[in-house]
Amino acid sequence: MKRPLFHCAWLIFGLLAVLPARADLPLPVEQALRAEAIPSEAVSVYVRQLGANEAAVTHFATRALNPASTMKLVTTYAGLELLGPAYRWRTEIYREGEMVAGVLEGNLSIKGYGNPELMQQDLWRMLNELRQTGLRDIRGDLIIDDSYFAPGSADPGLFDNEPYRAYNSIPNALAVNLNSTSFRFLSDGEQLAIQPDPDLPEIQLSNQVRLMQAPCTNWRDKLVYKVQNEGSKATVTFTGDYPASCEEKYLELSLFSPPSYTYHLFRRIWQQLGGTISGDFKVSAVSESAVRMTEYSSQPLADVIRRVNKYSNNLMTRQLLLTIAAERIGIPGNEESGRLAILNWLAGKDMHFPELVIENGSGLSRIERISAEHLGQLLADAYASPVMPELMSSLPVLAVDGTVVRRLNGSGIRGRAHLKTGSLNSVRSIAGYILDQKGRRWVVVFMVNHPRAGATKPAQDALLDWVYQQP
Repeated sequence: MKRPLFHCAWLIFGLLAVLPARADLPLPVEQALRAEAIPSEAVSVYVRQLGANEAAVTHFATRALNPASTMKLVTTYAGLELLGPAYRWRTEIYREGEMVAGVLEGNLSIKGYGNPELMQQDLWRMLNELRQTGLRDIRGDLIIDDSYFAPGSADPGLFDNEPYRAYNSIPNALAVNLNSTSFRFLSDGEQLAIQPDPDLPEIQLSNQVRLMQAPCTNWRDKLVYKVQNEGSKATVTFTGDYPASCEEKYLELSLFSPPSYTYHLFRRIWQQLGGTISGDFKVSAVSESAVRMTEYSSQPLADVIRRVNKYSNNLMTRQLLLTIAAERIGIPGNEESGRLAILNWLAGKDMHFPELVIENGSGLSRIERISAEHLGQLLADAYASPVMPELMSSLPVLAVDGTVVRRLNGSGIRGRAHLKTGSLNSVRSIAGYILDQKGRRWVVVFMVNHPRAGATKPAQDALLDWVYQQP
């Protein structure tokens, strides 16, 4: 049945009535979008001078969009206020049984509390300190207590079917070395060497890569890897082509479960220190009768989030969200508790973001959402917070470091903007603070969810420069 014409007209009018208010984009931004055939309606922009009563630009700013890694701004700001800049994660080592003449007749236990940057050199320091107690031989198992967290998803391939890529690693209360192995590709123009770090005996490497004469652009496109796990071993086979001109590149893979990887690293380092361990590993809570032997504390949160934001580390952000959950809601920390803690924190500021969706807090998600306006309002709130110096110093400095080191280099805005970027398929975003040519500070948010989002870099740069040039 045909609908009456007036009914269709009212339907169209109703749809238009609920669309967010639109303000014109700055002309340079419009021109940059037009040059890439990207409709301006696909873009959300929020620009506001700090201290001003109203925003200067609110272009579809109330729409809920996927923010990609700019979601890390929400998680890290919440972490700084809820945990404090001086917060430190601890890792504890216990013994179960008596130690006589350097021999432990029983298990050794390691309990993690979610340290996002517990690296192999930190584990080495812990075990070296353990050796100083006189312990040499462990006649038992390594007990791994990761009960401080209970992450919701155990499938690292859920996001993009790349379960071995390090950026997909699942959080764990005892994650060492970001649960990753770094493969170094080194070409001398004639041969390609591939070296894993750490070089564990459980990793078997097969290098079948051919060198090709080609520019070092998109070097990953023709490189193929395959991982086969059998028991405690992981065989990694590299095939395909690698440009000889690339010289040195790195690829991070997560080959083992966090407990298995921790055990492999532990055994390797312990043997290097002259120790032995006769057993395997077990995932279990530390025994109530266990005796604590040593404890390691992380760097302060204010230092840790510099790595999170400057280099957009997903696993570290997810560890932070679960830490917030455990500390503010209860043990074990999980994503739902982390979401609740952040919503409670926002409500305490009288900030209500009904469109906000937090899946893991890192932006590595297809469902996370926030509006440009609300992200901008949160950045304005952060600027008035006591933790503003810590948050701002964690952000990449335009044309100086981090993920924006190569942007707008040589322009007047160089070094005058602290910005977080975001990038997924069909998603691009940038958000942060700009100090304009007159010394005024601005909050800027640019988001786009569109198949051609990857072509919006010129438009983003045009917006940043436009704000900097304000008279």
